[in-house]
Amino acid sequence: MLKESDLIIGVIGGSGFYNLLNEAELKIIETPYGVSPPLSIGYIENTKIVFLPRHAKPGGREITHALPPHMINYKANIYALYKLNVSRIIATHSCGSVRKKIKPGGLVIPDQFIDMTKRRDSTFFNSRLNSNTGLSLSPSVFHVDVTNPFCSELNKIIFNACIKFGAKPINGGVYVCTEGPRFETPAEIKFFKKIGGDIVGMTLIPELILARELGICYSSASLVSNYAAGVIDKKITFDEVIDEFEKNRDMLFKILREAVSKIPVKRNCHCK
Repeated sequence: MLKESDLIIGVIGGSGFYNLLNEAELKIIETPYGVSPPLSIGYIENTKIVFLPRHAKPGGREITHALPPHMINYKANIYALYKLNVSRIIATHSCGSVRKKIKPGGLVIPDQFIDMTKRRDSTFFNSRLNSNTGLSLSPSVFHVDVTNPFCSELNKIIFNACIKFGAKPINGGVYVCTEGPRFETPAEIKFFKKIGGDIVGMTLIPELILARELGICYSSASLVSNYAAGVIDKKITFDEVIDEFEKNRDMLFKILREAVSKIPVKRNCHCK
């Protein structure tokens, strides 16, 4: 039987990351936007955790890599966490490095993003809201502020956890989010570098934006799995993304467990 807690943390797992908790209750949450993937609910020390495997099939009981980035139901996922009273989210992302100095195996804690997606439903504010959402959004036409899109408090906590375990994180950086599912061309990567991008991935947006609209703090631990196209003379494969995660799995789990145990009940940030 799960205990009640004032603090509920959401952890979103990316490619290769499908489990975090040793003992957990599995739940599937119905939302106005569809059903969630299987959520694992349990504890790390005294902190209640809801683990969401981003790429798992909605409504199923198996946790596998079933969905490519452009087919994930981000609105159902974030709303499911909101429905479970999650107030903070730490998300993991596998990403490519746009710059030679950011090497595979490194961890980036981004503080800005560039949205290069094209077809994703990226807002709960669609003027006339579905009355079944249960959201008290007023006015219905709303422009969310993303001057500081990532939670400064969570970013600091993740950074300190990395240092504790001997990781050498890059504290701050620009995540360029592309539509996928294809990898980017060398010309695109050259352009992203020129406009200030540091890492490139396919899953940050609209996940982060939707969390911000619901007042949920959001930060990313972005694991660099490869150099992006054209940075070095090497073909990119999905296998190397998974392989790099496997190499860094234990370290990432230690960092996440340490980070969630250090999150205070009272928020000291401006996300809400």
